[in-house]
Amino acid sequence: MATHDSEKKIRVLLADDHTLVRQGFRRILEDDPRIVVVGEASTGLRAMELCKELKPDVAVLDLAMPEIGGIEAASEILKANPDIKILILSMYSNEAYVRKAFEIGAKGYMLKDAIELDLTRAVVSLAEGKAYMSPGISNLVIEGLKSGSLQDASQDPYERLSLREKEVLQLIAQGKSNKEVAALLNISVNTVAVHRARVMETLGIHRTAELVLYAVKKGLVHPQ
Repeated sequence: MATHDSEKKIRVLLADDHTLVRQGFRRILEDDPRIVVVGEASTGLRAMELCKELKPDVAVLDLAMPEIGGIEAASEILKANPDIKILILSMYSNEAYVRKAFEIGAKGYMLKDAIELDLTRAVVSLAEGKAYMSPGISNLVIEGLKSGSLQDASQDPYERLSLREKEVLQLIAQGKSNKEVAALLNISVNTVAVHRARVMETLGIHRTAELVLYAVKKGLVHPQ
């Protein structure tokens, strides 16, 4: 098997917007002689570019990154390079995020508090063609399936929005312009416009006034 061949290491790309976090991941992974980190990215867009250029075996993507989050980046990466195995890292064990990650084709989802113990194991598992979920997530998914809450969540279009799209929705509902949202989230005005269009399409909303009403009903903002 390739992972045991000394000349054929598991090639990993790391994507997280914090340099120190990436350095920590690199140290953990490269302690294992089977693994080499071939590239690092601080944004989802850069991760997409590097995956196209470097074609790693495994891409480790943080869920929440500037411009494009890990799940959106993973979706684009897999369209271009379906052989890359994606591991999503997150602070959140939210069922909707876990489900979305696997829906778009990620093979692993890991909670950040388990990284020191399990990151290497997860990367090796993915490289060997297996899926990986942090134990806490596995239990959550099993309980969700038993209670039917996973199916219920999938019926709510709000749960299909990415983290970034939810942020954009909330700020627009607070009366912020695209330019103000861009400045607050440190993204371009064009990116805000794309997120705004996706939010409206996903929620089946056509006007900003309807968007504000939706956000009030959801409890995301309070009426003035």
